[in-house]
Amino acid sequence: MKANEASLLKLLKNAGQFEIPIYQRMYSWTEAECRQLWDDILRTGRNDKIKAHFIGSIVYVQEDVQTVTNPPPLQVIDGQQRLTTVTLILEALARSVGTSEPVSGFSANTLRDRYLLNSLEESERRFKLLLTQTDKESLLALMRQRPQPREPSIRIRDNFDFLRKWITDLGDDLEPLCKGLKKLTIVDIALPRHQDNPQLVFESMNSTGLDLTQADLIRNFVLMGLEPARQKEIYKEHWRLMELDFGQKAYSANFNGFMRDYLTVKTGKIPKINAVYETFKKHAQSYLTGNNGIEGLVSDIHTFAKHYCKMALDQEEERELAAAFQDLRELRVDVAYPFLLELYHDYDSERLSVKDFVDAVRLVESYVFRRAVCNLPTNSLSKTFSTLGKTLVKDHYLESLLANLVDLPSYRRFPSDEEFKREFSKRDLYNFSHCSYWLRRLENHGRKERVSLNECTIEHILPQNKNLSAQWQETLGSEWTDVQKTWVHTLGNLTLTRYNSEFSDHAFPSKRDMEGGFKKSPLWLNEGLGTVTEWNEDTIRQRAVRLADQAVKVWVHPALPKDVSEINKKQPKQSSESSLDAYTAFKFLANGSPKRLLFDEFRKEVLALDPCVREKILKALIAFKAETNFVEVEPQKKRLCLWLRMPFHELHDPKGIAKDITKWWGGAGANVEVGLKSREDLPYVMGLVRQAFEKQMDGPEIET
Repeated sequence: MKANEASLLKLLKNAGQFEIPIYQRMYSWTEAECRQLWDDILRTGRNDKIKAHFIGSIVYVQEDVQTVTNPPPLQVIDGQQRLTTVTLILEALARSVGTSEPVSGFSANTLRDRYLLNSLEESERRFKLLLTQTDKESLLALMRQRPQPREPSIRIRDNFDFLRKWITDLGDDLEPLCKGLKKLTIVDIALPRHQDNPQLVFESMNSTGLDLTQADLIRNFVLMGLEPARQKEIYKEHWRLMELDFGQKAYSANFNGFMRDYLTVKTGKIPKINAVYETFKKHAQSYLTGNNGIEGLVSDIHTFAKHYCKMALDQEEERELAAAFQDLRELRVDVAYPFLLELYHDYDSERLSVKDFVDAVRLVESYVFRRAVCNLPTNSLSKTFSTLGKTLVKDHYLESLLANLVDLPSYRRFPSDEEFKREFSKRDLYNFSHCSYWLRRLENHGRKERVSLNECTIEHILPQNKNLSAQWQETLGSEWTDVQKTWVHTLGNLTLTRYNSEFSDHAFPSKRDMEGGFKKSPLWLNEGLGTVTEWNEDTIRQRAVRLADQAVKVWVHPALPKDVSEINKKQPKQSSESSLDAYTAFKFLANGSPKRLLFDEFRKEVLALDPCVREKILKALIAFKAETNFVEVEPQKKRLCLWLRMPFHELHDPKGIAKDITKWWGGAGANVEVGLKSREDLPYVMGLVRQAFEKQMDGPEIET
């Protein structure tokens, strides 16, 4: 490695050509980063006491053997963002100064000949900086002063426009800008290709993960170690096609999440979002040491990326599947993507029919939506979907999925029709984040041609305005304020219309009979409203019952055919909550004893944590569990000994009363011991127990 302090402009002048390798991410600076560099340049240029402004390092790979007549480009592995932004500034400045020279050496011709172009070269070798793919075409168009390509680099185009405006705003006062550019200083670091390991250098310089996404690091890991020709081949055949499938905006926003989902499918575990790269490197070893090599790995990623784009980015061509994916996207069920990626791969391999795949996607939609309506914990969804595919019997694909969904226990359960209808009818659905989704799904269910509802808005039949008219108050009765508060945002009172402004807060007969009113509405949601004489608590209830009955046909519960009973796993027997008399079997829990009274208080608090919490009496312990035990109680003479199942180092225990017992169990059981001696200690101890419960329930959430 060779490192020297240097002027950035001098580096550009002396270098033949810098090339951004194809494994590097695209130019990604936004207006904010450009503005910071711009302000630093002007501040430095306006202060003669500042001799230099350091902006970081430029690191590039240099071929060990070069020829004077045909030197290869320098491959940049760190510094692309600064090089590109300064190049944009220099091009914008050259266009502004024209034939003038605000500072010696800063005429348009000099700027281009010294820092932007190799004037004696032809074709692409003429340019000092070559970017990758879309960035490359956009930057070259600027350098050639030609129109942008049909699909320009958004960041190149937008940042150049910002910079030109800022230079225009300076008017004739361009001297500070020129002086500031001359003072830009970098560390010039050259890496001989076969003497230094560019990948290790790159990782050490980006170890904080602040500059690059996990997906950027993965792409660099895959391609950086290859010879340039091999890099370009694999990039062109796989990675570039993925970038095009995602598109510029979606690649930046979604590719990181896709890689996490891909690794979840491959490893069966959900990587932490900031540990995707490390997980990938471990996963990649099986390819790097096998016959498939790096190309097999990239090809596999490419295959799953195509599945992802069809599901998440609206690229599915099969009509029913596309509609199912659209509804799932509107529900924002990202946690299900690992499971659906696995299903899509089997569908693509013809192990799963299109009908069964559509039914499977609809079951996922029903499962998530029913749980959201019933206000069941969402934290467990990521774990449920990350492991669900591994439990399927793929010779009986859909039946196996049905059986597994029916068998989900406790807080992971698939809500029944009765539970779903009850909660759907009474809860506040207007302030539910999926309000427009469920109204649209109810309206379009069973239609061969979907009704476009883009121009419709949500209508409260009974207005939500607290200052109801006298006619509304009379209709609702003397308790009209309570009726409005209870029912205004519920299922029976909500609908869709294009006449929201016309309806306003008018009385129900006016809304029913006016032009475009409920009597003439073509929407199924408004069916029957034209024959209702008045709108009150009873009619709201009746409509809610009718719509709830329809809802269980839209978001269906798994129904197992009778002939697949053997596929259905036997659901483990759920231990019923034991009577209080059962506790007398424990030596220190006799009825009326101090320890019994303390245990009864503790038990009450633990069961109140969540409806899913269950109790199980064992031979020597009393366990409390959601899906598995999170706290176990051993009654002792002077205290209740609590064993918590969570890593000791993750427990927040300001008083320091907990004890690390990991070594006793070897990681196979409880990790934390806590003593509970009195009722005064109970609130603090419950704070520790709650952490163990939430640890078990922990996982990414969906919006509800």
